[in-house]
Amino acid sequence: MEEYPCELIRNFSIIAHIDHGKSTLADRLLELTGTIEKKQIGRNQQVLDKLKVERERGITVKAQTASMLYTHGDRRHLLNLIDTPGHVDFAWEVSRSLAACDGALLLVDASQGVQAQSLSVFHSARERGLKIIPILNKIDLPAAQPERIAAQIESIFGIDPAEIIKISAKTGLGVEAVLQAIIERIPPPKGSEKEPMKAFMFDSLYDKYRGVISLINIQHGILKKGDKIVSCHTRKKYEVTEVGIMHPEETPVQALHPGQVGYIACNMKQSSEAHIGDTLHRVGAPVDPMPGFKPSKAMVYAGVFPIDNNDFPKLEESINRLTLTDRSVTVQRESSSALGQGCRLGFFGTLHMDVFRQRLEDEYDANIIITAPTVPYKVLYWNSDKEHLISNPTDFPNVNDSTLRVREVQEPVVKATIIVPEDYFGEMMDLCYSRRGEDLDHKYLDSGTASSSRIMLTCTLPLSEIVNDFFDQLKSRSSGFASFDYEDAGYKKSDLAKMVFLLNGKPVDALALIIHRSAQDTIGRQWVKKLHKVIPRQLFEVPIQAAVGKKVIARETLKALRADVTAGLYGGHYERKLKHLENQKEGKRLMKKLGKVELPQEAFFDILRK
Repeated sequence: MEEYPCELIRNFSIIAHIDHGKSTLADRLLELTGTIEKKQIGRNQQVLDKLKVERERGITVKAQTASMLYTHGDRRHLLNLIDTPGHVDFAWEVSRSLAACDGALLLVDASQGVQAQSLSVFHSARERGLKIIPILNKIDLPAAQPERIAAQIESIFGIDPAEIIKISAKTGLGVEAVLQAIIERIPPPKGSEKEPMKAFMFDSLYDKYRGVISLINIQHGILKKGDKIVSCHTRKKYEVTEVGIMHPEETPVQALHPGQVGYIACNMKQSSEAHIGDTLHRVGAPVDPMPGFKPSKAMVYAGVFPIDNNDFPKLEESINRLTLTDRSVTVQRESSSALGQGCRLGFFGTLHMDVFRQRLEDEYDANIIITAPTVPYKVLYWNSDKEHLISNPTDFPNVNDSTLRVREVQEPVVKATIIVPEDYFGEMMDLCYSRRGEDLDHKYLDSGTASSSRIMLTCTLPLSEIVNDFFDQLKSRSSGFASFDYEDAGYKKSDLAKMVFLLNGKPVDALALIIHRSAQDTIGRQWVKKLHKVIPRQLFEVPIQAAVGKKVIARETLKALRADVTAGLYGGHYERKLKHLENQKEGKRLMKKLGKVELPQEAFFDILRK
């Protein structure tokens, strides 16, 4: 490692929209530099997509690091690559990866053009002052229009078309030019061996034998096996037991020098001790900590409960281990009268939530149920200036109750960007308005023929409207052509209410919903019908009601199970039958007064799965 001083090192990441070929380009770079063996052309391995969920869904979820050696001129260079996810739900992974880099490869699909995430990752890299190398990928496709897309990149990003490298990551065409551009255009990291050791932790993972493995970027000094180090954040001391680089698997080395990216194992047992954005230094040689990351802000909350309550300790441990590799998830305990003990988790979006659930099931064999996603609301009271943040519908106050003195309720809103072909523009506007969109604005991205011209639509949408099925609707209404990105836009006053469901006149706390008044009738009817299907029939009639405040807005009645009391009567006067039926009716009336309807757990799971 000492043969690679700072001027021979390049740290860079690959950023792009979903499916623009990031992991495929990473494969070709690893093959060209001899880091992995050359596979037959045309078979994409996606070496850096290591998780089962990534393989199954064909998406990148976790940013992965790999070090490569490449000879340029007559000198060997050390290139550290970070492959990043493309979905908006994993934007925090991208911003974290960019902190450990000096440059970025901005990939744009030559057939799709600039899409919503291309814009947001470009601005993230530009804000951090990184050198951006624009690359047009998939030029081997029959539908590729490299000249038109290059003009689009120039008009949107202000990048000179002469700087754009045209490649096909699948066939390997032009990838050699990318390696040369990395060495010629991206600046080397600045660092000195003489200054005290200072390392920046940008990722971590858990190994059941070695504890927490931290991925670090050495800023100054040299880090060797056996060194004693201290965390600036927790002030805890550790002894480094293993040092290495990802090549692309873990490869131990003697020492890490300035500008190099690698991993360390240091007997860190608790997952809570590894703080992303932390600065590490030698014992007795303190340094100024580096500016870390803004703590991630969860956009969507959901409760996670074990199907068997005895599995809760195991589930909690699994969640803690998994949050080590995904630091953007927030965790707190919660309990529900219907579902027992569980955790309330905060995510960046519904795909993030779904991937986390799948990883819990795949990697830790967890058998779990996830409640419907909710967003955090702010409640302001007349008698206090404090804002109360509520993410669980059960804690939401009754807005109409004058004794609670609720001044206003605010809901989170996001600034959404949708890029769509002109043909589908009307559908997209209709979708935004139906989801309470405001401040709609649009502009043409490129001047083409009517069919190929694309429009960028921006609007403000309530986050609660996005978390359910907005993305599915967006894709189906635009035949899959629309791309979508959003960023936090604060809070806005809104007319919200809490909907509770009554079974036989008694509320079921675990089924509370927070809804907008404009949709209360529709949602009330849908849920009451849903409950009517899953609740088992009782020996007495059960009214199922949806209520907002004191007003019942929807009702279904679950008919009673009844024995045929007149089966043994033959002939005689009809009043004999009537007497038996009246007796039965009286019994049912008494039962209804005293009877309790317990919603079985299976019925809960049924509702939440739908």
